[in-house]
Amino acid sequence: MKFKFKIHEYQTEAVNAVVDVFKGQPFNDRVKYTRDLGVQTTPQQISMIEGSAASDVDEIGFGNAEIVLTDEQLLSAIKSVQADNNIKQSKERSMPFGQACRCALDIEMETGTGKTYVYIKTMFELNKRYGWSKFIVIVPSVAIREGVFKSFKMTEDHFFEQYGKKARYFVYNSKNLNELDNFSSDKKLNVMIINSQAFASSMKEGARNDASRIIYNEQDNFASRRPIDVIAANRPIIILDEPQKLSGDATTEGIKKFKPLFSLNYSATHKQAHNLVYVLDALDAYQKKLVKKIEVKGFELRDLKGTQGFVYFSDIKLDHDKPPEARIIFEVRHASGIKREARTVRVNDDLYALSGRGKNQPINQYKDGYVIKQIDPIRNELVFLNGITLKPHEAIGDVNEADMRRIQIRETIRSHFEKEEKLFNKGIKCLSLFFIDEVKHYRQYDEQGNELLGDFGVMFEEEYNAVFNEYNRIDETPYIKYLKSIDVKDTHKGYFSIDKGRAVNSKTNRKGESDDISAYDLILKDKERLLSFDEPTRFIFSHSALREGWDNPNVFQICTLKQSNDNVGKRQEVGRGMRLCVDQTGNRMDWTVLGAAVQDINKLTVIASDSYKDFVSALQSEIKETLYDRPPVASKEYFVGKIVRASDNTPHILDKNEAAKIERWLIYNQYIDFDGKLTDKFRADRDNQTLQTPPDELAQYAESIHKLIQGVYDEKAIDSYVNPGDKPKIDNKLNEDNFFKKEFQALWNHINHKYAYTVEFDSAELIEKSIAAINAQLKVAKTTYTRTTGMQSADGLQFVEGASRTEDVRAVETSTAIYDLVGEIAKRTDLTRKTSAKILSGIGVAQFLMFKSNPEEFMDKVGKLINEQKATLIVEEISYDAIDGKYDSDIFTASKVNYDPVCVLDAKRHVTPWVICDSEVEKKFAEKLEKSEDGVCVYAKLPKTFVIPTPVGNYTPDWAISFVEGSVKYVYFVAETKGSLESLQLKKIEAAKIACAKKLFAKLDGGKVKYDVADTYESLLNIVKG
Repeated sequence: MKFKFKIHEYQTEAVNAVVDVFKGQPFNDRVKYTRDLGVQTTPQQISMIEGSAASDVDEIGFGNAEIVLTDEQLLSAIKSVQADNNIKQSKERSMPFGQACRCALDIEMETGTGKTYVYIKTMFELNKRYGWSKFIVIVPSVAIREGVFKSFKMTEDHFFEQYGKKARYFVYNSKNLNELDNFSSDKKLNVMIINSQAFASSMKEGARNDASRIIYNEQDNFASRRPIDVIAANRPIIILDEPQKLSGDATTEGIKKFKPLFSLNYSATHKQAHNLVYVLDALDAYQKKLVKKIEVKGFELRDLKGTQGFVYFSDIKLDHDKPPEARIIFEVRHASGIKREARTVRVNDDLYALSGRGKNQPINQYKDGYVIKQIDPIRNELVFLNGITLKPHEAIGDVNEADMRRIQIRETIRSHFEKEEKLFNKGIKCLSLFFIDEVKHYRQYDEQGNELLGDFGVMFEEEYNAVFNEYNRIDETPYIKYLKSIDVKDTHKGYFSIDKGRAVNSKTNRKGESDDISAYDLILKDKERLLSFDEPTRFIFSHSALREGWDNPNVFQICTLKQSNDNVGKRQEVGRGMRLCVDQTGNRMDWTVLGAAVQDINKLTVIASDSYKDFVSALQSEIKETLYDRPPVASKEYFVGKIVRASDNTPHILDKNEAAKIERWLIYNQYIDFDGKLTDKFRADRDNQTLQTPPDELAQYAESIHKLIQGVYDEKAIDSYVNPGDKPKIDNKLNEDNFFKKEFQALWNHINHKYAYTVEFDSAELIEKSIAAINAQLKVAKTTYTRTTGMQSADGLQFVEGASRTEDVRAVETSTAIYDLVGEIAKRTDLTRKTSAKILSGIGVAQFLMFKSNPEEFMDKVGKLINEQKATLIVEEISYDAIDGKYDSDIFTASKVNYDPVCVLDAKRHVTPWVICDSEVEKKFAEKLEKSEDGVCVYAKLPKTFVIPTPVGNYTPDWAISFVEGSVKYVYFVAETKGSLESLQLKKIEAAKIACAKKLFAKLDGGKVKYDVADTYESLLNIVKG
């Protein structure tokens, strides 16, 4: 398997936030200097290269060009980027590494959103725009260092496709100083990666250790040169990965000696503030569905008295054909003694009677009223006749530490199995990760050196076999065959430090971080093998000190088998499993693949060592502490002075009148309450992509204004970030009577196809429309900076802001930038060079001259305008054909879902016993279908796996409805339910998908299936009755 990478808008925004700070800097990749070759002990071998001796060529070094922008211009550019990204503007440049380092920029990105990818892409973009080619990445641990090195390797081909070049990257090693010569003499893109352990030991000048002596002293094996001088001569750009762990005085002083051109800091949790230019915090990442959704299973111990019967309540099982059942663990007496067993029980079951196996005497502790009185899926509780009430994952009776760890292990295995079959059928391998505090709990050795399982290892194998037997079936499906092919001893592994084949406690530094590279091989160096179904490992035990670097995209369960006083943060624990998963082909299962189902598939279950309430409270508290400083209310004061952009990307600054109008618009649409806080109606419209359009002249800035509103702090969004993992699961089986009704089968046969689309449009029409759009809409801003003067006040205590003046950044005559304009436009639009050239040659002279003012912005905006015209033509000219392949009926029943009275409807006319709705709008719609006397025969909520491909992403309609023949004009109907029908209220992409669906269904079987958008059941009836 090979990982595949995509270009995401948020990652491009993060790259541009850095690159745009240096607008006006000329391209220059020809900065040469004469390298210090040191004392040569042997004669140089001479060979001719284009007429020059190799010795002449070897003397040349290539460094980064100096920044030609003035201090004023640089600060103005930083402020401009901050204003564009709704970030509080800096008052001054941050320069923690001395005057030579022109600025330090912070990029805040939530764990799991690909910050390593972003800073690698940033290097390529800086190299492309400005010619800078020497970079040093500093990381806090061996784990992250190995992960970064692996990321460079995995993305090589991806970035080669984009930039036509590969980076030369290496890990710093004081025993291999020749790499530094190559770093200096090569004019291509070069990256040195160094971890903090090597850095801390190396950078402290005068330190009494070998590493420090090597980098600071003249070395005989390095031609009597100091390595630090060779590095500094390149004026490298420094990238700090997790800078909060690299903030010591010794580290700061060491970085200064590199003489960096500027520094970039990438983290989810910055501790020291510099010039912040981009923010994607935990709330942004969750709401944009860029990370997994989190559910937590916590554990509560109650009344720990040996005189009470031990009972652990796991969860409730729901089946439409059976009364509710509860899964519990209690004690059972066998001939060989008392054992704790997992059982499924129903109302009126008596634990006293069940606690005696065969002829064995029941256990007296269950004699006093341990009869199941009620299993309540609404309140999610189990009630005994004696009054004891349990919530899921609560235990009573004699419970010790070992009992709790065994329960956690069982729940982790059960959660794994609950997800695994669905994931397997989608080609996604499911992994579970256990964090432990001591290696001996998992692996031990006897006196002869033979490996033995520790207590957690023994528990795992016992509980795995028990859960496996629950899920094992007679039918030989591919998944069951896969399960049976894996031996329990092969499916779990421990990854710790290795010493001659023996497991020992991981070598740790003072911060508790492992220094041993071998502990990370499978996860960091061989991710592809771990994610393959051919590798039997599915459960991983790891030392709790491993921390950053141990993230894998297919971790779906994390269990913390540690003492409750462990000081590792909750965010740090869940962070190891937040990345979106990948399938067997290396495709990331994100929004572009799964659409709205992205967080149905990507769900991380945390099996905590404390109660749900305590865990969630701690996690939410940590999230709130690290969120970017958001305004508490959406008031007019918040909107004043904010930059918004029209569809053509033209910026506009909101004034007081416009800000007041936005506030009134929010109140009118019930998007904010009387205190200015966001409402449930705003959240519902946002999630359903039906946000209202701002009034009058503000309509053109709708997308930007919506983003500003989402930048407001939302307490309820934090609450929904984490969900309980103990809700009853619905086994939503097929209602065969409804599914096989002739009315539904006729409809299903019409629509049950897989489709492919083709687009044929007239190039001449595209050229004509593109030229017209560019001439009418293209606006390219000149690169400017603002100079503000100030005077000291009379009392000398403060400065008073005075006049400001904005000036153009003049073109620098020494620029050596050469642009393939036609090629760049062709690349941005996926058009041929010939078509791109015709468009460029047809635009007005005034528009073409804008290229000189700002080439990069010119190419970006021209490409966007062409793509907009292209998208319009594509929707107009698209046609569909059915291809081989149909959907099985199990797409309606493929997943067990949490029972939630708010979104689940008990149904009589649906193809499954319950309808699972995505919103209140859908539930009300389904209720009307159930009660209808207008000829509704049978209907289906179409699952998100039923997709129609479109040029702007996959699309799934909401409903397939079959009416009784003769009751309406359109017997077969496919519906999309939206809270509003106004076209402006649908986002462009959603509107384009709906337009494509209308094209498909209009042609399908001669138009026998009617497709349309309905906001209510009443509007549906108006359509089907004609």
